[in-house]
Amino acid sequence: MQVARAVLRAICYFRYSIVRVKHIMQGKTGCPVYLSPLVIGVTGHRDLVANEIDGIRLRIAALIDELQRQFPNTPIRMMTALAEGADRIAATAALDSGLEVQAILPMPAEEYLKDFDSAESKAEFNSLCERCEVLTLPIAGEPSNNDEIRGADRDLCYANAGMFISAHCHILLAIWDGRHSESLGGTSQIVYFQHFDRLPGIAESVPRTSLFLTDDESDLVYHISCSRVREPDEPKVLEPLQYSWFTTDPDVPRDRSMPRRYVDVFNRADEFNADVQRFLKKQDELTSSEASPPDTRMREPSMRVRNTFDIADVLANHFQKRVDVTLAAIYTLAFLAGLTFMLYSEVSDLQPLIYAFLASLLLGLVLATLAKKRQWHRKYLDYRVLAEGLRVQYYRSIAGIHGEGHTKFAYDNFLRQRDMELGWIRNVMRAAGILTDAQPADESDDGLRFAIDNWIGSKERPGQLEYYRSKSLQRMKMNRLTDIVTLACLWGGIVVACLLAFFLTDIGNDKRDSLIILMGVLPLIAGIAEVYTQRKADRELTKQYQFMENVFSNARRRLKEATNNTERREVLQGLGDAALSEHAEWILVHRERQPEPAGL
Repeated sequence: MQVARAVLRAICYFRYSIVRVKHIMQGKTGCPVYLSPLVIGVTGHRDLVANEIDGIRLRIAALIDELQRQFPNTPIRMMTALAEGADRIAATAALDSGLEVQAILPMPAEEYLKDFDSAESKAEFNSLCERCEVLTLPIAGEPSNNDEIRGADRDLCYANAGMFISAHCHILLAIWDGRHSESLGGTSQIVYFQHFDRLPGIAESVPRTSLFLTDDESDLVYHISCSRVREPDEPKVLEPLQYSWFTTDPDVPRDRSMPRRYVDVFNRADEFNADVQRFLKKQDELTSSEASPPDTRMREPSMRVRNTFDIADVLANHFQKRVDVTLAAIYTLAFLAGLTFMLYSEVSDLQPLIYAFLASLLLGLVLATLAKKRQWHRKYLDYRVLAEGLRVQYYRSIAGIHGEGHTKFAYDNFLRQRDMELGWIRNVMRAAGILTDAQPADESDDGLRFAIDNWIGSKERPGQLEYYRSKSLQRMKMNRLTDIVTLACLWGGIVVACLLAFFLTDIGNDKRDSLIILMGVLPLIAGIAEVYTQRKADRELTKQYQFMENVFSNARRRLKEATNNTERREVLQGLGDAALSEHAEWILVHRERQPEPAGL
């Protein structure tokens, strides 16, 4: 019965997914679908030596070309503050290579222009802004008046811009002389922040949890060595125009080739982008179960997260159905193999029965091998966890729940306790959340109410609470039915065996053969049903649904008891943390349960 239900659900979902993809292709979700980019952040010196600039440009172009060859399905995006020197050289090289460039301004453009002395520099800045997507960060500190940002506040703005770029890029391009400096927000400090998530004087405290000792996919630096006009008296750290991948690896901190562990992370994201393109070519419509935000001020930033959620959700369901159908088919074929073997051994030695037995086994092996080779199970798990992480990110952004300044965000510790390859999920979330993190939505009542009604649920729109409640009941019923069928088949086999044991002489040969077949078939059904249930982790999944139902139910109760919006946002903050933690546990439970040829 579960097998039949799995096949029926797969057929229904195939029709549903066609509708969902059409809508996203037609732009009905508010803005077009974005492939997840590989983001290069830029930090570097302003006072570069003129005769090294062409060499730096060539090295940046070579880096872009190398990344495009390695990860052909992934668009490359560059983030830079467009300061004089290294920032603009990198931006120009990226634009000349056809890349999208995001300008992360540390302060409003009219204030930022005061730091550029010449008319040519100001004209170059304005020209680059016209070719880039410009994002202006909120002003750090407390300016002395509305017209000017001075002294330490100005330095803090620059430091925040550097930290923001580092926190949201996948590779930090450092055009740097390699010397340590105490200058607040300088190149040296941003490289240090990229490696250790700390910046002296601003972001100094890092919680010493177990995650502090785990590998981090976000510490990758591509270092191009350079000279400076204001060259200090100390000897050079590296010869100009030398380049290397620079990480926190204690054994091999620098390497001319990208370290393998980062290649694996980027390959996963590239594979995701390939699946997105492949799936969108096959379908022509996509709808979303998530409502659009009510306020146009919060629409564009949050919709980028939402669109990435939409496609991740569709792909997760798509591969889930492939896994479900594959498992159902494999265990059906296993049953047929057992049945044909018993018929051949006990009833008839017809040669076609042997052919049917071999065909069942071989087809099952082919299906299991195909599923493993194409990694349907891993993709289902990865894309589902990505979608759920993006769901939390989406509703938090709309509710006005933000990270700690420009240094820590919801995705930073997500799945960090798992293997590093899952870092690609955090990378996708980083790229999707750049707009919402750079230009966070106001803490409006409308945004908060929208998040509560659509995330937890309301009378008009069932949310996650109703989803987990219905899924929990459905799974409990299915588990109960499986237990009944399993026990009925097991006891049925025992009864038949007793009949054969005690009343063999009274049973005719024709009935005896039928009873022998039945004695084998009934326990076979019971065994396959039990193994099928274990392979799908149905009981563990039921417990997860019950746990999440309880979490969302408690959140609704706490929201009703809250007396102000600050308390309500704290509840949603805790709800998001609980959801992210539970999904991290979920992927651990299911990861080792993929269809294996040896399991047939």
